[in-house]
Amino acid sequence: MCILRTREKNAQIHNELLPVNTPGNTPENTPGPPRDTPSGPENTPAKTGNSPSEPKLLDQVRDQIRLRHYSIRTEAQYVHWVKRFILFHHKRHPREMGATEVEAFLTHLAVDEQVASATQNQALSALLFLYRKVLGVELPWLDDVVRAKPSQRLPVVLTRLEVQRVLERMDGVHGLLPRLLYGTGMRLMEVIRLRVQDLDFEQGEILIREGKGAKDRVTMLPDSLVADLRAHLLRRRQVFDDDLRRGKAAVDLPDALERKYPAANTSRGWQ
Repeated sequence: MCILRTREKNAQIHNELLPVNTPGNTPENTPGPPRDTPSGPENTPAKTGNSPSEPKLLDQVRDQIRLRHYSIRTEAQYVHWVKRFILFHHKRHPREMGATEVEAFLTHLAVDEQVASATQNQALSALLFLYRKVLGVELPWLDDVVRAKPSQRLPVVLTRLEVQRVLERMDGVHGLLPRLLYGTGMRLMEVIRLRVQDLDFEQGEILIREGKGAKDRVTMLPDSLVADLRAHLLRRRQVFDDDLRRGKAAVDLPDALERKYPAANTSRGWQ
């Protein structure tokens, strides 16, 4: 099955370790372009502003997110919005900013970029997390920042015949994944994180590990998918055997399982 890459492999470390302007690391104290040079991320030289022992701000954000076992998608989204906020204000440190800067950034998203209300609220949630959980700053104005009103739109739902026609045009792995989504009600990341041992053909069940709310649950395994799933696992078994002989069959394991069971990352069940 497809295995979710670890956070470290997904994170573009060199691009996301964002230097910010901190007290003592201002343009007045740091060599840079002349004062008449236009300001902005493309014209401002990189400034570290961190002592050798102090993690950079985005690393601190990641650490706090992982400490709370948030999903990898939440981590990616929060890091993205924190970085956007800092770059929007020309790499000023968030400790030097307040309600005016937060509202200006959210207004820019709503007015200039015309993002959806859910996107605007996601950016606000990321900034609330930054100030409260990462910087440890409880600022009263954070509660006064207005959230965008969610839109009330009815979803467009395909008929069963339309869904059937769409799925019939897909084959291979690209067809198996949407059929799992439709036939089981699983979420996208739940399907992507499936392991071989999560499929119980005898009981006709699928074990979903750490789904929404970090909870495990069991869902049905549709009879219509059994043959295709078995065929897929057979093909993957051949690839797995080849990788095992070459010493490249190891996969990522959740949490600290790899330390507890060192050989589990090359077992077929965890593929």
